[in-house]
Amino acid sequence: MSSILTNQSAMVALQTLQSINKSLGSTMSEISTGRTVANAKDNASIWAISQTMQSDVDGFKGISDALATGGASVAVARTAAESITDLLGDIKTKIVAAQDPSADQAKLQTDIAELRNQVGSVVNAAQFNGLNLVDGTNASVNVLASLDRDSSGAVTASSINVSGQNLSTGAGAIKAALAGSDGAGGDGATAAIFIDAAGSADIVIVNAALAAGDTFNVKIGSEYVSYVVTAEDVAAGTPEEVVANGIRSAINGMDNANITADVAADTITVTNAAGDTVNMTTEIVSVGTGGLSGLAGINVDDGGGGNSTQALADIEALIQTSIDAAAAFGSSQARIETQSEFVSKLTDSLKVGIGALVDADMEAASARLQALQVQQQLATQSLSIANQAPQNILSLFR
Repeated sequence: MSSILTNQSAMVALQTLQSINKSLGSTMSEISTGRTVANAKDNASIWAISQTMQSDVDGFKGISDALATGGASVAVARTAAESITDLLGDIKTKIVAAQDPSADQAKLQTDIAELRNQVGSVVNAAQFNGLNLVDGTNASVNVLASLDRDSSGAVTASSINVSGQNLSTGAGAIKAALAGSDGAGGDGATAAIFIDAAGSADIVIVNAALAAGDTFNVKIGSEYVSYVVTAEDVAAGTPEEVVANGIRSAINGMDNANITADVAADTITVTNAAGDTVNMTTEIVSVGTGGLSGLAGINVDDGGGGNSTQALADIEALIQTSIDAAAAFGSSQARIETQSEFVSKLTDSLKVGIGALVDADMEAASARLQALQVQQQLATQSLSIANQAPQNILSLFR
């Protein structure tokens, strides 16, 4: 039956054309965006999974930056520790040379002092963006290493802990200031003593809980001498007397021939034979907490109270300390680099996974586009034919 009111063929042709146009629009969207799932409307579950994975990719970009920064900080610390090891090797060379009785120990001690200062400079300069891992200010630092997502979707951050290595050369804080009064002796209340020409002053080594590594500093006029308390000194029944004798030897080795020292029990008598009045200050500096604080006590000038044999044993221990520090930093740096490589590969894998979920197959999209364009043309032609059907009814009334 033909009807001018209801054109069923035209309706079918129109529905077909609309369906083809919808598919064509979807295909064009795939080609223009490169994705089969461009938003939640396209496929809600797949889009949600891809967005979660994409957020992890974005997070791992931050992880990569953190690992790069942390790796650079550790690399600086490792380089510093290796440089310090080389400098300590140079100091050892000077100490070995001082074993020769004919060596100029005073000049060798001057060289050692300069190398010690250079070690301190390296320690202070070994920082990256304000982070110093070798000067004792940072016991450890956590380098952000990963974002871990469990089966419930909860995310936690994990870190690589890098231990700081205290290679500070500081001698520590002033433990006690000792002073006597001009000609009177005893433990004075002031830190400075004036010794007149042909006068003398006494210094009493009071019990200051002496510990191995403590440094006794004496400055007379413009000259400065020191004595480092040894474990043997502390073990002695009367350590104050042993230390007093060590200081006496250091003072008597000064260049100023007018200044001499003598010891009676735990009292040092410093005499100014002639010349101008001199000022004397004394202090005990506690052993430093730094791994290289023992450098302050190395003295190979036997004429000034030094001990080149003990210095050789001390420098060996300090070299081992710096070697251990460099090795620790090297292990941490290698781990950070390994983690950085893993994060890079993991990020690439996540990107591939996201692509497998949402990326369009461009070859298939291209073939589908051409087929849909042909179908669109045929559907348009079919609709045109269907719309002409009512016109044919007119021939029945002619």
